[in-house]
Amino acid sequence: MPTHTGLFGRLGRGVHRWRWAVLAATALFAVFSGVWGSGVFSDVSDSGFEDPDSESSRAARVLEEELGHDGVDVVAVYRSDEIRVDNPTFAAAIQRIAEDMPEDAVADFDTYLDEDLGRTERGMLVSEDQQATYVPVTLSGETRADRLHQYGEAAEHLSSSNLEVHLGGPVAIEHELMESAESDVVRAELITLPILLFLLVLIFGGVVAGLVPLTVGGLAILGSLTLLRALTHVTEVSVFAINVATILGLGLAIDYGLFMVSRFREELGRGRGIADAVSRTVDTAGRTVAFSGITVGIAFAGLLFFPQPILKSIGWGGIAVVVFDLLAALVFLPALMAVVGRGIDRLRLPLPLPRRTVTGAVHERTGAWWRLARVVMRGPAVSLVAVGGVLLVFSSGLAATQLGSTDQRYLPADSGSRIATEAVSEDFPGGGLGRLDVAVLGDTTDEALEEYARNLEDLPEASAARVERTGDGVAHVVVAYQGASDSPEVAQLVRDVRAAPAPEGAEETLVGGVAAMQQDNVAAIVDAAPMTVGFVAAATLLLLFLAFGSIVLPVKAVLMGALSLGASLGVVVWGFQEGAFAGLLGFDAVGTIDPTYLVLITVVAFGLAMDYELFLLSRVREEYLRGGDNTRSVAAGLQHTGQIITSAAVLLMVVLLAMGTSDLLFLKVIGIGLAIAVLVDATLVRAVMVPATMRLLGGANWWLPRPLRWLHDRIGISEGGDDEEEPVPAAGARENGRVSAGV
Repeated sequence: MPTHTGLFGRLGRGVHRWRWAVLAATALFAVFSGVWGSGVFSDVSDSGFEDPDSESSRAARVLEEELGHDGVDVVAVYRSDEIRVDNPTFAAAIQRIAEDMPEDAVADFDTYLDEDLGRTERGMLVSEDQQATYVPVTLSGETRADRLHQYGEAAEHLSSSNLEVHLGGPVAIEHELMESAESDVVRAELITLPILLFLLVLIFGGVVAGLVPLTVGGLAILGSLTLLRALTHVTEVSVFAINVATILGLGLAIDYGLFMVSRFREELGRGRGIADAVSRTVDTAGRTVAFSGITVGIAFAGLLFFPQPILKSIGWGGIAVVVFDLLAALVFLPALMAVVGRGIDRLRLPLPLPRRTVTGAVHERTGAWWRLARVVMRGPAVSLVAVGGVLLVFSSGLAATQLGSTDQRYLPADSGSRIATEAVSEDFPGGGLGRLDVAVLGDTTDEALEEYARNLEDLPEASAARVERTGDGVAHVVVAYQGASDSPEVAQLVRDVRAAPAPEGAEETLVGGVAAMQQDNVAAIVDAAPMTVGFVAAATLLLLFLAFGSIVLPVKAVLMGALSLGASLGVVVWGFQEGAFAGLLGFDAVGTIDPTYLVLITVVAFGLAMDYELFLLSRVREEYLRGGDNTRSVAAGLQHTGQIITSAAVLLMVVLLAMGTSDLLFLKVIGIGLAIAVLVDATLVRAVMVPATMRLLGGANWWLPRPLRWLHDRIGISEGGDDEEEPVPAAGARENGRVSAGV
């Protein structure tokens, strides 16, 4: 019986020996996770899109700390299709709401009935058709989190039995985004689990084999929630990180389970005993799974370079989830397979479904993936140019990218907070006015401040400017503008206000507000992108070098990943920003796209692309070490992994498409965008471009300078050949110049 003395082989044998203890510990952890981990939603944050060190964030902090919070948190819109606001019944309903307003939750509010307001100010609170009014509400609390906590109590008192009511404003929008995100996680998992079970049973042709990877996926969900809740005690974790991390955690766990179970069945088919099959599975597929997981972890780590808390928290959450997925795949799953043993093939479907053949020259060379590789490698240049041209055409969609930000438009059209926010903008006099909040620091006179405000009012696109509040060393100047906060005209206004000379005596002026925050957010992402790209690319190149024992294949993989990613992002821009997917997916095109989501798709999709690259080329290298024939190795590697990679891609796409069923537009963008990236990579890239380029490169695929050979020989991490066979040294093997086995 062959022995496996490597780290992963010893891990497999150890897990087999202690299999019952591992399963018992896993059961206890699952119970704990179900009880404690499910409480994660009470500990997460619902904000974090802003750069805390940006000028706009500093302006907001200074004004709030020095002058107190006086911004509008909630707008309650009241409408009646039957009576006007001057009707006594309408007025009585608003008066009752004003009298019952909770003082502990609400710091300030105004109604059109207030005598303290001027006639013009009261008129601004009444719609142009005279059948609606809105009440601007300032919630109590020192922080945004405190005010969000007060929202529930305030919302109860803002209801009315006589009038149609919709609550909007920044806090109401955040609250609805958080609630929708939480419910969408549960819904997506309820949708995906039955579909995944059906597909896994179909793929493996048996119930037991299909259930095993799904068990790993279910465990991944529980573990993900537990790890994310633990992270809330050391860093801010966005509620949206739960959506991304748990959905991807489920998909990756099932993918890893699929690869492990497939290899386990293959080893059993070779006549190995259960203990040896488990050890061999962990030593080969398990090793590749481990370092495939590291590639995804590296991608998530790239998010840590961005200053926005939402990206950082998704980065930390993604890393934690990948770690748990690997533990589940490399410890729990081998223990489960050791207990199930040859029973993995029980309860087979009574259908004539094709089964994946066991390794062998005759079976190998008659498979569909072998034949596809043969066709591609007969005309590699044509295949490469054709597919590369298609990807470049798709990538051209990136030229139309218009960056914007997340607001009420990312909620469904029937959302209460979206209806209210848009009603204020469209139905009320001056409701479409936005505002920039300028914090003036230093000892300035009232005359200097008034002159400064007049200068700002004269700027193009500025509707009005006034000195709002003054304090000890701080003044608040408001600049109003008309139009969308992410429009080019308003963006120019932000730049003009920042470039305007400060009033006499001022030490510094800080420009804040929604439009300024959006501009700062885009700038922060652009500034951090080079560092992220450099880190992810360098770390991936190093990992692939260790995996493949080559310096050519890592560079090829990264370049192909970039081309595949550009094509996917081009389709995302065309589908969501330009609205091509609007009718199919049921959303209103915004006309811009938040760069936060492009960053997420870029980082995660690149990690997934390298994940599949490792699975394919690790098996190609295993075949190459066995025979030394580059062309035959590529065909054999694709034959062995093509069906598995395709099945894994289909399963992951099911999970991602379930995320795309969310009512929230940003989850549609992320879910559908990643599904497109997986589809492009698993088909055009993995099945065509990889075989074509490897055929063209020939023996150069495995070129490794002599000084680096000793390093890889000592710390290389790729799968090796069978223990019974003597491998051919990678550095000495050469392409024989012919197309083997009929390719």
